[in-house]
Amino acid sequence: MTHHYEGNCHCGAIKFSYEGEDIQKGLRCTCSICSRKGAIMSAEVIPAEALKIEAHAIDIGLYQFDNKVAKHYFCKTCGIYTHNETLRSPGQMRVNLACIEEVDISALEILIFDGKKLL
Repeated sequence: MTHHYEGNCHCGAIKFSYEGEDIQKGLRCTCSICSRKGAIMSAEVIPAEALKIEAHAIDIGLYQFDNKVAKHYFCKTCGIYTHNETLRSPGQMRVNLACIEEVDISALEILIFDGKKLL
């Protein structure tokens, strides 16, 4: 069943929304940045055009490393990671499920993605 999801960073400067399947699983990546930030990302990828971001450009930080394909976005005010563009599928996005208040990440099945092997 498709559901409308809305999320935001801690201070509310970055808001996002998308239509997606019922969230049953989260994804934890083992790459060097994801393992340090500890976020639980959406297991479902979201086409970039389907993820609506509401924010002033000045509020969104972008971090890239290594080959600079993956894009990790965060709020420049509160520092919360909100979403990213994937390395393996540019144009596909994942969101930080902890930014969606109605999602209880402690109740989700968590999949592990071995991102260390990508680099």
